[in-house]
Amino acid sequence: MEKTMQSSKASIQIGIEEQQRASIAQMLSLVLADEHVLYIKLRNYHWNVTGMFFQALHGLFEDQYDDIAEKIDDIAERIRSLGFFSAGSMEEFQQMARLKESGNRNGDGKQMIKDLLADHEAIIQILRHDINNLEIDYNDAGTTDFLTGLMQMHEKMAWMLRSHLA
Repeated sequence: MEKTMQSSKASIQIGIEEQQRASIAQMLSLVLADEHVLYIKLRNYHWNVTGMFFQALHGLFEDQYDDIAEKIDDIAERIRSLGFFSAGSMEEFQQMARLKESGNRNGDGKQMIKDLLADHEAIIQILRHDINNLEIDYNDAGTTDFLTGLMQMHEKMAWMLRSHLA
């Protein structure tokens, strides 16, 4: 983690002091790690889901991991734009992530949906907290807006999963 939070050498003059940018980058690094865990879980479930609703869930999980893959890149680039290096190894992500990995659940689509829903809802709660802190403590409209969009994506994904449990 120490290595990840090293700043690049370039001078950055965006109206946010380096120490504040470091705190924001740290916040984003944790989100990046959580997104990686969720991405891997979605891939796992995509490959291993079985049962009557295989096709629907196989496609849903793929749609979600594709969307998350794009956001993973955006998060890492946001960290870089703040002047810090981004984590880039599974070891770093596992150490930082607040979400936990899981096995293949023996193909049980309903349990997979419940696991994924819990992860999306956890990320939504984390993002709400982070957005509030960004507004109050850092006055960082750029990252606030970015995380708001990320939260909205997770809210929609959670709704899609929740609809399968009704």
